[in-house]
Amino acid sequence: MAVYAIGDVQGCFKELEQLLRKIHFNPNIDQLWLVGDLVNRGPQSLETIQFIQSLDERAHCVLGNHDIHLIACYIGAKTCKPTSTLKQILEHHDVNNIVNWLRCRPMLHYDADINWTMVHAGLLPQWDLNKAQQCAHEVESKLRSNDYATFIAGVYGETPNQWNEQLANEDRWRVIINAFTRLRLCDQEGHMDFAFKGPLNEKPYNLHAWFDVPRKSEKLNIVFGHWSALGLKQTANLLGLDTGCLWGGELTAARLDCEIPEIYSVDCEAKHKIK
Repeated sequence: MAVYAIGDVQGCFKELEQLLRKIHFNPNIDQLWLVGDLVNRGPQSLETIQFIQSLDERAHCVLGNHDIHLIACYIGAKTCKPTSTLKQILEHHDVNNIVNWLRCRPMLHYDADINWTMVHAGLLPQWDLNKAQQCAHEVESKLRSNDYATFIAGVYGETPNQWNEQLANEDRWRVIINAFTRLRLCDQEGHMDFAFKGPLNEKPYNLHAWFDVPRKSEKLNIVFGHWSALGLKQTANLLGLDTGCLWGGELTAARLDCEIPEIYSVDCEAKHKIK
């Protein structure tokens, strides 16, 4: 059995198929990890999410900000633009089942056997694995509840932007969701910045990549996505796999069940440039 993690697909289904052929993915025995953002902007969001659904327990996918945006559009908490590629899902006859499946995806996935943790964006400096799992479960239980629409509508926003154990209700859940799905930069105390989306060498001087600040998760093996301008990020225990397929880059996979992860990628054929 092999365990492969794949960066943000965002509807680039043809490239996903090519990458799976390249790594000789066998759905009967292999596992596929997806770092979130299955959908939005790419041309085949519907096909992408239907394929991942078909893999059932062979696929582990965490929620990304674009996946949550799809749920928010479905319940009317956010407006879907007329030209949005999410419309192919929202207007599909099986949209109810798709959204119900999506909102049951986790915020964090951890496998003790291979000692890897997967999130979409990052972890706050105050969180070790246990705290991150607790925070993830808080939000997951809300997303999976019958009242998930009220929950989603109340957690959009950018304040507060720092973790505090005393935070409660919407403020607490907002920080948790933003950390898991939107975090790129923060300061030494964990104040999150949501404006910067560029390459690391152009960041504001007073902010740092979330993985470069002193953090309680420093010893964890973490695979993540979300930051296409960062590109492939590989250190001894860190893998950033969003290599910007949607923007004309590559779609990247890493085999995790080996001593040193093996990296595979395919070019974005259609060069889906979003203006």
